[in-house]
Amino acid sequence: MTSSIVVIDPQRTGTGHWPVPEERRTVTVLFADIVGSTGLVDRLDPEDVRALQRAYFDTVAGVLHRWQGVVEKYVGDAVMALFGARHSDGFDAYRAVRAGLEIQAALDRRPMVGDIRLRVRVGVATGEVVVDLGGAVSGGHGVASGAVITTAARLQEYAEPGSVALCAATARATAGLITQRQLAAVPVSGRVPPMPVWHAVGLVRPGTDRHDGPLIGRRRELATIRDQVSEAIREHSPRWLSVVGPTGSGRSRLLHELTRGLTTVDGVPVRWCVATCQPYPDQVLAPAADLLRGLAGVRHGDGPAVVHDRLVAALTSLFPPERVAAAVPALQRFLTTPDSSSAALAGAAICRDVLLRLAAHQPLIVAVDDVDRAAPAMSRFLHALFSTATARGLPLALITLHQPQWADTRPSPARRMTIGPLATVQSGRLLRHLLSRAGQPVTLADRLLPLVGGRPGHAAAYVASLVDGADPAALPLPEALRRVVGAELDHLDGERRAVLMAAGTLGGVISGAAVDRALGWTPGRSAPALRGLVAAGLLLHHRTGGYAFAAPALRQVAAERLPRALRAVFGRRVADVVGLDTVHPDVVRPCGDPAGAGRAAASGKAVRRAEGVPRAEVVPLEAVRARNSRLGTAVAPTNRLDAVFAVSPSDVSRHRPRSPTVTTSPAASTRGTDPRLRRLRVVASTGGVPPTRESTTVTHAGVPRAPGTDRASAAILVVPAVPGSAERTAPADVEGPPGVVRALPRPPVAQWADGLAASA
Repeated sequence: MTSSIVVIDPQRTGTGHWPVPEERRTVTVLFADIVGSTGLVDRLDPEDVRALQRAYFDTVAGVLHRWQGVVEKYVGDAVMALFGARHSDGFDAYRAVRAGLEIQAALDRRPMVGDIRLRVRVGVATGEVVVDLGGAVSGGHGVASGAVITTAARLQEYAEPGSVALCAATARATAGLITQRQLAAVPVSGRVPPMPVWHAVGLVRPGTDRHDGPLIGRRRELATIRDQVSEAIREHSPRWLSVVGPTGSGRSRLLHELTRGLTTVDGVPVRWCVATCQPYPDQVLAPAADLLRGLAGVRHGDGPAVVHDRLVAALTSLFPPERVAAAVPALQRFLTTPDSSSAALAGAAICRDVLLRLAAHQPLIVAVDDVDRAAPAMSRFLHALFSTATARGLPLALITLHQPQWADTRPSPARRMTIGPLATVQSGRLLRHLLSRAGQPVTLADRLLPLVGGRPGHAAAYVASLVDGADPAALPLPEALRRVVGAELDHLDGERRAVLMAAGTLGGVISGAAVDRALGWTPGRSAPALRGLVAAGLLLHHRTGGYAFAAPALRQVAAERLPRALRAVFGRRVADVVGLDTVHPDVVRPCGDPAGAGRAAASGKAVRRAEGVPRAEVVPLEAVRARNSRLGTAVAPTNRLDAVFAVSPSDVSRHRPRSPTVTTSPAASTRGTDPRLRRLRVVASTGGVPPTRESTTVTHAGVPRAPGTDRASAAILVVPAVPGSAERTAPADVEGPPGVVRALPRPPVAQWADGLAASA
């Protein structure tokens, strides 16, 4: 027996590169402890205690390693493990519950050392923590912090000996995968109301998804697949089609429609054999066994006699009698235990031969859904099937459905078809249908439309959350969707994940320069990562330049992964340099209250132009310095000015000239201000009419002014800009809607003392 008590997971021990060292993550915590350990230790000799602890810890650590858990700490006889601490596949809670059930099966009432038998309680809880990514390895103490750790420990205390207790979030995450039994809620100190508890009973036998609603969209994809399959069958040239799309894109629904609609090719009946790869199957060749079950009509739970008779009936027309007699027992064993044993591999070879013989008699389509979950043995099975069918020239088509990141090396004739998002009109129709069927207000479709990102699965998740009691006013991100999107994010390495999280904090269109500034990187460093995110289907090229998120939920999850402190740092870095190309008059106060303007703009609250302050005003640099001195902020010396311009729409309507311009001449720009200040040219647009020399007159101090206007048309706040930018000064642009002033090109900017970046 080995004496090691800490198992290191090679997939999680690489130091890697984590530009964002900590993340807020939803993890599942498993807490296991021995029942009555104190009395047991008191009765045993210290050497026996040591031997018992080694056997116990080795058993528990081995199970946790198998299910990709990270041992966070040992507390006496208790073990605490994290699932999803650094990487998530969307099934963290499922893996934790499977590990808990396996620990109980390995330890409960079984002799460990001599005749000593142990009883163990296990608690499993799911919730949000802050994780140190660099330390998220087995044996890394203090990796995670959050209330869910205490919850798991409390659940373990309330669990029955030999059982696995679940919190509500874990029960929801494993519904449909784990058989559960709800218990009475238990009181927990410091928490109101009492905590609901479930016990995990066992595994749920996999079933098929229901697809009972109308298909909306996907007509082009269906037609493409039909054409490819029909051509392969018609020409006896096997074809492998890879249908690629992220979770929630509707891959399974597309397969369902194909099996229903494609039943003949040129009048010849087509036979379908369909299987789905379940998450973490106990037997690696279970999908191949499901193909055989579908072919022979064998159901789960059928007795040995029924299985024998149906296999004989299916094989009689394909093999001679002596071959049938030899193959049926091997296939029965294969259906019982489709693992990686030599007997199972022999049964898989016979199953493959059955499929090939069937294709020689009748056109055959083999489809495997979620093949990215398949074990390597199943992938080898499919490759051998396809290569043999190609060599024999059989009318066979192989369709695999998987996520974009699946890295299996498909045969060269394979054709890849990517499923994109639904069109906006199609998403709206789908939402209205789902809401109507669920008894929810159809008017919610307009608010849900920008949240689902064209993914049917996201639409279904939002509607299901409303049925379960989600607040229709807030429309929070559903838990199921958060798990799926988090898994998409965790397929990335540390650098691309950091880029995506930084992009999530930026509003509007994402630029590489803004991402570099947020992360504190040198310009251009994020460009390769951004291109990789586009290739992975997580970002899209925006029509105006830059990038946009492929799914709104992905932006939300990526941003929420960042701790609050990092979010604030990223925001400050970007705000320090983002210029105000366009300043709307309803978010900047006039010059009578410049400090208030800065505070209002920094907080994002709109402040209307004050009545009675219509006069344009130039604030001397000394006044700005005095204000900054009062606020405790220094202003660096500079050779030019930056300005924020605001023109009230009401003022524009009162003083609308025929050729509206308000321009500051080079000579007037330095009067009454610091001699170091250079010229400032400003155009206040009141209708997008370009300025002309003939349309201006000269006002006081040599400032040109349009006929019929007065100095009350604009409020100007003058603040110093960064040194060295005067050479890039250019006339302002006048294009834009009334009431908006644009200044181009955008130079580097200074930071307002109260947080408002200004640019002219």
